[in-house]
Amino acid sequence: MLQLIELCARYPEQELCFTLSAKAGEITALIGPSGAGKSTLLAMIGGFSAIDSGQLCHENQSLLPLSPAHRPVTTLFQDNNLFWHMSVYQNIAIGLSPSLRLTTDQEAIIVQVANHVGISELLERKPSSLSGGQQQRVGLARCLARRQPILLLDEPFSALDPALRFELLDLLRSQTNQLQLTVLLVTHHPDEAARVADNIAFIHDGRILEQGTKELLAAPYTQELKAYLGWGSCEEKA
Repeated sequence: MLQLIELCARYPEQELCFTLSAKAGEITALIGPSGAGKSTLLAMIGGFSAIDSGQLCHENQSLLPLSPAHRPVTTLFQDNNLFWHMSVYQNIAIGLSPSLRLTTDQEAIIVQVANHVGISELLERKPSSLSGGQQQRVGLARCLARRQPILLLDEPFSALDPALRFELLDLLRSQTNQLQLTVLLVTHHPDEAARVADNIAFIHDGRILEQGTKELLAAPYTQELKAYLGWGSCEEKA
Protein backbone atom coordinates (compact mmCIF):
# COMPACT_ATOMS: atom_id res chain seq x y z
CA MET A 1 0.00 0.00 0.00
CA LEU A 2 1.08 3.56 -0.77
CA GLN A 3 0.28 5.92 2.09
CA LEU A 4 0.43 9.70 2.28
CA ILE A 5 -0.21 11.16 5.71
CA GLU A 6 -0.44 14.95 5.93
CA LEU A 7 2.17 15.19 3.17
CA CYS A 8 2.64 18.94 2.85
CA ALA A 9 4.55 21.39 0.67
CA ARG A 10 4.46 25.13 1.12
CA TYR A 11 4.86 27.64 -1.67
CA PRO A 12 4.43 31.43 -1.62
CA GLU A 13 1.21 31.18 -3.61
CA GLN A 14 -0.21 27.95 -2.20
CA GLU A 15 0.09 25.34 0.54
CA LEU A 16 -0.58 21.74 -0.42
CA CYS A 17 -1.34 18.97 2.04
CA PHE A 18 -2.51 15.47 1.15
CA THR A 19 -3.67 12.36 3.00
CA LEU A 20 -4.31 9.40 0.73
CA SER A 21 -4.02 5.60 0.60
CA ALA A 22 -3.73 3.54 -2.58
CA LYS A 23 -3.60 -0.24 -2.84
CA ALA A 24 -1.81 -2.59 -5.22
CA GLY A 25 -4.01 -3.65 -8.12
CA GLU A 26 -6.05 -0.45 -7.95
CA ILE A 27 -6.25 2.78 -9.92
CA THR A 28 -6.84 6.02 -8.03
CA ALA A 29 -7.93 8.88 -10.29
CA LEU A 30 -7.00 12.41 -9.25
CA ILE A 31 -9.43 14.97 -10.64
CA GLY A 32 -9.81 18.69 -10.08
CA PRO A 33 -9.35 22.09 -11.73
CA SER A 34 -6.09 23.26 -13.26
CA GLY A 35 -3.68 24.53 -10.62
CA ALA A 36 -5.28 22.50 -7.83
CA GLY A 37 -2.08 20.56 -7.13
CA LYS A 38 -2.61 17.25 -8.93
CA SER A 39 0.66 17.24 -10.87
CA THR A 40 2.56 18.58 -7.89
CA LEU A 41 1.24 15.68 -5.83
CA LEU A 42 2.73 13.24 -8.34
CA ALA A 43 6.01 15.16 -8.25
CA MET A 44 6.06 14.93 -4.44
CA ILE A 45 5.61 11.16 -4.59
CA GLY A 46 8.25 10.81 -7.28
CA GLY A 47 10.76 12.90 -5.36
CA PHE A 48 10.86 15.83 -7.79
CA SER A 49 9.12 18.37 -5.57
CA ALA A 50 10.15 19.47 -2.09
CA ILE A 51 8.20 18.19 0.91
CA ASP A 52 8.07 20.21 4.11
CA SER A 53 6.33 17.76 6.43
CA GLY A 54 4.34 14.55 6.63
CA GLN A 55 4.82 10.90 5.77
CA LEU A 56 5.16 9.05 2.47
CA CYS A 57 5.37 5.28 2.78
CA HIS A 58 5.19 2.23 0.57
CA GLU A 59 4.90 -1.21 2.16
CA ASN A 60 5.66 0.42 5.53
CA GLN A 61 8.94 1.90 4.25
CA SER A 62 9.41 5.66 4.16
CA LEU A 63 10.19 6.95 0.68
CA LEU A 64 11.23 10.41 1.86
CA PRO A 65 14.94 9.61 2.37
CA LEU A 66 15.19 8.07 -1.10
CA SER A 67 16.28 9.95 -4.21
CA PRO A 68 13.95 9.87 -7.24
CA ALA A 69 16.10 7.18 -8.88
CA HIS A 70 15.75 4.90 -5.86
CA ARG A 71 12.01 5.25 -5.31
CA PRO A 72 9.79 2.36 -6.50
CA VAL A 73 8.04 4.73 -8.88
CA THR A 74 7.79 5.36 -12.61
CA THR A 75 5.92 8.20 -14.31
CA LEU A 76 4.24 8.68 -17.68
CA PHE A 77 3.36 12.19 -18.86
CA GLN A 78 1.22 13.51 -21.70
CA ASP A 79 4.53 14.28 -23.40
CA ASN A 80 5.89 10.75 -23.40
CA ASN A 81 9.56 11.86 -23.59
CA LEU A 82 10.48 9.47 -26.37
CA PHE A 83 13.86 9.74 -28.06
CA TRP A 84 13.22 10.39 -31.74
CA HIS A 85 16.60 9.13 -32.96
CA MET A 86 16.12 5.74 -31.26
CA SER A 87 14.00 2.78 -32.27
CA VAL A 88 10.93 1.77 -30.30
CA TYR A 89 12.93 -1.14 -28.87
CA GLN A 90 15.67 1.23 -27.69
CA ASN A 91 13.12 3.65 -26.22
CA ILE A 92 11.79 0.86 -24.04
CA ALA A 93 15.26 -0.49 -23.26
CA ILE A 94 16.57 2.83 -21.99
CA GLY A 95 14.11 2.58 -19.11
CA LEU A 96 15.97 -0.55 -18.01
CA SER A 97 19.53 0.45 -18.84
CA PRO A 98 20.68 3.95 -19.85
CA SER A 99 23.65 2.33 -21.59
CA LEU A 100 21.30 0.05 -23.55
CA ARG A 101 23.37 -2.93 -22.44
CA LEU A 102 20.71 -5.47 -21.56
CA THR A 103 20.74 -8.84 -19.89
CA THR A 104 18.90 -11.75 -21.46
CA ASP A 105 16.16 -11.33 -18.85
CA GLN A 106 15.78 -7.64 -19.70
CA GLU A 107 15.53 -8.43 -23.40
CA ALA A 108 12.76 -10.89 -22.60
CA ILE A 109 10.93 -8.25 -20.55
CA ILE A 110 10.93 -5.85 -23.51
CA VAL A 111 9.45 -8.48 -25.81
CA GLN A 112 6.84 -9.32 -23.19
CA VAL A 113 5.66 -5.77 -22.50
CA ALA A 114 5.66 -4.92 -26.21
CA ASN A 115 3.30 -7.83 -26.72
CA HIS A 116 1.14 -6.77 -23.77
CA VAL A 117 0.63 -3.24 -25.12
CA GLY A 118 0.27 -4.27 -28.75
CA ILE A 119 3.44 -2.86 -30.31
CA SER A 120 5.43 -5.99 -31.09
CA GLU A 121 5.45 -5.17 -34.80
CA LEU A 122 6.73 -1.64 -34.17
CA LEU A 123 9.96 -2.39 -32.30
CA GLU A 124 12.29 -1.47 -35.19
CA ARG A 125 10.49 1.74 -36.12
CA LYS A 126 11.26 5.30 -34.97
CA PRO A 127 8.71 7.22 -32.87
CA SER A 128 8.33 9.88 -35.57
CA SER A 129 6.68 7.28 -37.81
CA LEU A 130 4.07 6.36 -35.20
CA SER A 131 0.66 7.76 -34.42
CA GLY A 132 0.02 9.57 -31.13
CA GLY A 133 -1.67 6.50 -29.69
CA GLN A 134 1.22 4.26 -30.71
CA GLN A 135 3.69 6.67 -29.14
CA GLN A 136 1.81 6.55 -25.87
CA ARG A 137 1.83 2.76 -26.01
CA VAL A 138 5.62 2.93 -26.28
CA GLY A 139 5.79 5.27 -23.30
CA LEU A 140 3.55 2.96 -21.29
CA ALA A 141 5.64 -0.05 -22.32
CA ARG A 142 8.79 1.67 -21.03
CA CYS A 143 7.09 2.30 -17.69
CA LEU A 144 5.86 -1.29 -17.42
CA ALA A 145 9.26 -2.71 -18.35
CA ARG A 146 10.83 -1.02 -15.33
CA ARG A 147 8.76 -3.29 -13.08
CA GLN A 148 8.23 -0.62 -10.44
CA PRO A 149 5.18 -1.19 -8.22
CA ILE A 150 3.95 2.44 -8.32
CA LEU A 151 2.88 4.00 -11.62
CA LEU A 152 2.12 7.72 -11.80
CA LEU A 153 0.24 8.96 -14.86
CA ASP A 154 -0.08 12.69 -15.54
CA GLU A 155 -2.79 13.10 -18.19
CA PRO A 156 -1.05 10.61 -20.51
CA PHE A 157 -3.96 10.15 -22.92
CA SER A 158 -5.64 13.56 -22.83
CA ALA A 159 -4.47 14.61 -26.31
CA LEU A 160 -5.94 11.51 -27.96
CA ASP A 161 -9.34 11.02 -29.54
CA PRO A 162 -12.01 9.59 -27.17
CA ALA A 163 -12.09 6.11 -28.73
CA LEU A 164 -8.30 5.79 -28.49
CA ARG A 165 -8.27 7.20 -24.97
CA PHE A 166 -10.73 4.56 -23.84
CA GLU A 167 -8.77 1.81 -25.60
CA LEU A 168 -5.57 2.77 -23.76
CA LEU A 169 -7.42 3.19 -20.48
CA ASP A 170 -8.74 -0.35 -20.81
CA LEU A 171 -5.17 -1.50 -21.51
CA LEU A 172 -4.04 0.32 -18.36
CA ARG A 173 -6.80 -1.37 -16.38
CA SER A 174 -5.75 -4.83 -17.54
CA GLN A 175 -2.06 -4.22 -16.83
CA THR A 176 -2.87 -2.84 -13.39
CA ASN A 177 -4.70 -6.03 -12.57
CA GLN A 178 -2.13 -8.34 -14.11
CA LEU A 179 0.96 -6.71 -12.56
CA GLN A 180 -0.73 -5.61 -9.32
CA LEU A 181 0.41 -2.02 -9.81
CA THR A 182 -0.51 0.88 -7.57
CA VAL A 183 -1.64 3.52 -10.06
CA LEU A 184 -2.35 7.22 -9.58
CA LEU A 185 -3.94 8.76 -12.68
CA VAL A 186 -4.29 12.52 -13.11
CA THR A 187 -7.12 13.31 -15.52
CA HIS A 188 -9.31 16.23 -16.51
CA HIS A 189 -11.93 13.83 -17.86
CA PRO A 190 -14.38 12.51 -15.24
CA ASP A 191 -15.49 9.89 -17.76
CA GLU A 192 -11.95 8.44 -17.68
CA ALA A 193 -12.10 8.22 -13.91
CA ALA A 194 -15.52 6.57 -14.03
CA ARG A 195 -14.32 4.04 -16.60
CA VAL A 196 -11.19 2.67 -14.92
CA ALA A 197 -10.71 3.99 -11.40
CA ASP A 198 -11.32 1.99 -8.26
CA ASN A 199 -11.15 5.20 -6.25
CA ILE A 200 -11.39 8.90 -7.07
CA ALA A 201 -9.90 11.83 -5.18
CA PHE A 202 -11.12 15.36 -5.94
CA ILE A 203 -8.35 17.91 -5.37
CA HIS A 204 -9.11 21.58 -4.92
CA ASP A 205 -6.68 24.31 -3.83
CA GLY A 206 -4.04 21.89 -2.59
CA ARG A 207 -6.38 19.63 -0.62
CA ILE A 208 -8.38 16.48 -1.21
CA LEU A 209 -11.98 17.61 -0.63
CA GLU A 210 -13.75 14.37 -1.56
CA GLN A 211 -12.71 10.73 -1.89
CA GLY A 212 -14.64 7.65 -2.83
CA THR A 213 -15.61 5.31 -5.62
CA LYS A 214 -16.97 6.53 -8.95
CA GLU A 215 -20.32 6.98 -7.23
CA LEU A 216 -19.14 10.32 -5.88
CA LEU A 217 -19.32 11.66 -9.46
CA ALA A 218 -23.07 11.05 -9.37
CA ALA A 219 -23.54 12.37 -5.85
CA PRO A 220 -20.97 15.05 -4.96
CA TYR A 221 -21.54 16.83 -1.70
CA THR A 222 -19.17 19.82 -1.91
CA GLN A 223 -20.04 22.86 -3.98
CA GLU A 224 -16.51 22.77 -5.40
CA LEU A 225 -16.96 19.32 -6.93
CA LYS A 226 -20.43 20.19 -8.17
CA ALA A 227 -18.99 23.25 -9.92
CA TYR A 228 -16.11 21.21 -11.37
CA LEU A 229 -18.57 18.69 -12.80
CA GLY A 230 -20.66 21.48 -14.31
CA TRP A 231 -23.66 21.22 -12.04
CA GLY A 232 -25.68 24.39 -11.63
CA SER A 233 -25.78 25.95 -8.17
CA CYS A 234 -29.35 24.74 -7.67
CA GLU A 235 -29.09 21.56 -9.71
CA GLU A 236 -29.59 18.21 -8.04
CA LYS A 237 -29.23 14.78 -9.55
CA ALA A 238 -31.85 12.13 -9.04
